[in-house]
Amino acid sequence: MSTVDKLNRLAAMRDEAQQGGGAKRLGQQHARGKLSARERLDLLLDDGTFTEIDAFVTHREMEFGLAEEKYLGDGVVSGFGRVDGRLVFVYSQDFTVFGGSLSEAHAEKICKVMDLAVENGAPIIGLTDSGGARIQEGVVSLGGYADIFLRNTLASGVVPQISVVMGPCAGGAVYSPAITDFVVMVDGTSYMFVTGPGVVKTVTHEEIDFEGLGGARIHNEKSGVAHFLSQGEPQALELVRQLLGYLPQNNLDTVARRDAWSDPSLDAAGLDALVPDSPKQSYDMHSVIGGIVDADSFTEVHEHYARNIICGLATVEGRSIGIVAQQPEVLAGVLDIDASDKAARFVRTCDCFNIPILTLVDVPGFLPGVEQEHRGIIRHGAKLLYAYCEATVPKVTVITRKAYGGAYDVMSSKHVRGDMNYAWPTAEIAVMGVEGAVNIVFRDELAGADDPDEERRRLVAEYEDRFANPYIAAARGYVDEVILPSETRARIVGAFAMLENKRQSVPPKKHGNIPL
Repeated sequence: MSTVDKLNRLAAMRDEAQQGGGAKRLGQQHARGKLSARERLDLLLDDGTFTEIDAFVTHREMEFGLAEEKYLGDGVVSGFGRVDGRLVFVYSQDFTVFGGSLSEAHAEKICKVMDLAVENGAPIIGLTDSGGARIQEGVVSLGGYADIFLRNTLASGVVPQISVVMGPCAGGAVYSPAITDFVVMVDGTSYMFVTGPGVVKTVTHEEIDFEGLGGARIHNEKSGVAHFLSQGEPQALELVRQLLGYLPQNNLDTVARRDAWSDPSLDAAGLDALVPDSPKQSYDMHSVIGGIVDADSFTEVHEHYARNIICGLATVEGRSIGIVAQQPEVLAGVLDIDASDKAARFVRTCDCFNIPILTLVDVPGFLPGVEQEHRGIIRHGAKLLYAYCEATVPKVTVITRKAYGGAYDVMSSKHVRGDMNYAWPTAEIAVMGVEGAVNIVFRDELAGADDPDEERRRLVAEYEDRFANPYIAAARGYVDEVILPSETRARIVGAFAMLENKRQSVPPKKHGNIPL
């Protein structure tokens, strides 16, 4: 072959690799409302920045007729590129090639970019669209999954890992996204489950379809497996770009910072009138957040799951922060099992990547009940307590209203190494609500009163005046300052600026034993 022939051969192979499973299968992919593996990367990455690795890799299986059916790339497009100028490593499974099924070679390609991501301290983004293990390769395929799971685990807390489920993700394949930091699913076209509807029917006799078993809404609203629900693939990929804007490159990098920002969407004075006079009346904690963070900067995480607590990422004067906040409009903001798990995971994610945490507290306590106790509210609540105690990033807390019982301790109180703790004048920091406390403390007085109802009203008013306020805690230094709600953003900006170079550690150990 002449030099020209060799150059032409390379050009032909590059063109072949671009075709995936061919035009017919690509048309089928589009007919399902899905983009191709390469089209997805084009939307995700900055224009012209993608560099492909292992484009000519093929499978090695010789049985079952596979020796005559090979595709360059073997069902996954992998490499590196840029998002807003920042280096990221990516892989995108190609459903047009063997249904995106994972072979030994396919897994090796994914492992290679994961290793490069860790070695170079850059995020890993996986776009999943796969029928699972390639059955023809047997245990070799299963071993490939295990190789990926190991790398997911070793990379955890080192570089950000984001999974975007853009089609099927079934069987053992689900555990790779489950280990990563954030999971995005596409409504109507993606699903995840360990065992499919057919197996479920055989074993449990339950009738259910793919969407009902493991669709995007199920995992966003019920299981909590997914963090984000997107309407279509372009929105999912734009969400990933947005998410990366809050995150550092790795665990040694400083928190992301934006040069420009806008003032909060809610005027500061609006916060002063936000908390109702009655402690039984709800309000929307999103409004509080809107009066603190930069306008249009809040991205909620797990928005549809355990809605009695809010978790999300935002910026304050361009600095990325994580926010954990009760939502009084849902279950009065009580902490239950799911809320505890959701917040604990988010706190640990922020701590991994040096993202300061703002905690907004209005919590009446932990949810009582037989079901919660039997399902382990003690263990699950301990996860959140553990996460806050363990976290060494800057932590600023604002108590807006209720902070009752053990939930006061758990929600980044001074006692669990909260750095700066503020309270609004409306804050009530106590073992329990006023009426419950009066019923216990003044049981005998109430029993002997000529008019128990009138006596209860008098005692409630007296107890409320003396104890249902933030000033006893402030007198002991448990609250650093009682502030006007309208002063909140200014205090938070100042606190995080002061804490920017905070250094704090935990006793040397292999790792702690969080109550999972």
